[in-house]
Amino acid sequence: MTTDPSDFNAQIIKEFRENEGRVGGPFEGATLVLLHTVGAKSGAERINPLASKDLGDGRLAVFASKAGATSHPDWYYNLVATPEVSIEIGTESRDVVAHVAHDEERAAIWDPWKVEMSVFVEYEQTAGSREIPVVVLDPR
Repeated sequence: MTTDPSDFNAQIIKEFRENEGRVGGPFEGATLVLLHTVGAKSGAERINPLASKDLGDGRLAVFASKAGATSHPDWYYNLVATPEVSIEIGTESRDVVAHVAHDEERAAIWDPWKVEMSVFVEYEQTAGSREIPVVVLDPR
């Protein structure tokens, strides 16, 4: 039996909000954000729980791993189409603007992230020829 990703996300979102941004399971110990995007096709609000890395100065990075799938997650396309978004982190909400990190900026974030969160090495291997995007969220 497969799990509907929206059901999984709904459970994580509920736990995040009930526990001031902390969750268990596969996200236990990770700094999680709830990314609010607008569907590029539907125009509907979408919320996705994502592991994030604090880059300092109010900046965060999120990773479009899709658990190592060979295609990018829908939220990534929504973010590229409309980079002005909001996030929930802990108990606060923030407005941010996103940009996709490339080349040296991407390597400076991605390489230490894989050491910190080793599951992302596995994701990178199973993604095939797809380079997992690193998205930087800058304060607005």
